[in-house]
Amino acid sequence: MTTDANNDSGQVPTAVEAVELRPTGAQLLGHSDLSFDARFDETFRAAYRAGYRLLGNREDARECAQEALSRAYPRWDRLATNGDPLPWVVRVAINLAIDRVRRNGNRTTSLARERTHSHERGNVSEAAETGLVDRLQLQAALRTLPRRQREVVALRFLADLSEHQVATALGISNGAVKQHTTRGLARLRIAMKDN
Repeated sequence: MTTDANNDSGQVPTAVEAVELRPTGAQLLGHSDLSFDARFDETFRAAYRAGYRLLGNREDARECAQEALSRAYPRWDRLATNGDPLPWVVRVAINLAIDRVRRNGNRTTSLARERTHSHERGNVSEAAETGLVDRLQLQAALRTLPRRQREVVALRFLADLSEHQVATALGISNGAVKQHTTRGLARLRIAMKDN
């Protein structure tokens, strides 16, 4: 750039210089460094946490988080240009976890039966059994939601993202996030009562 926008010469920057001076997505979000290496730990933890809340299995959650980050890596610069890549990675991890639940639904059900039998024999604590049953009910209830409501609820409450981060990740308005959250939670309450 040939001129400094902050100089006192009174010169107006050219169109090219003005574009170069425009804040990046990282600057708008208050992040000074959105490089893959700088954001890896935080992004991995968020993706892992979302996967674990859906799957209840550390190894499966770790695999979902790793796969989400491996998919993000080749497009990281583009994601960072548009804002914080974290919501996108978490969304991918959630989608992978939901796919895993769908694919392994029978295995999860048989695991629940096995743990119920273990509990009856006194091998599993009541709290662990209750947590597993709650997780299975939540998975089943989430599958009943329309796709957009499921995505919004998962990103807001399983990945702990803000309304703004969810809106950015899904390419929708903050108002749409609020609407999908309200409707999705109402449907989840009904589905959870039925179970």
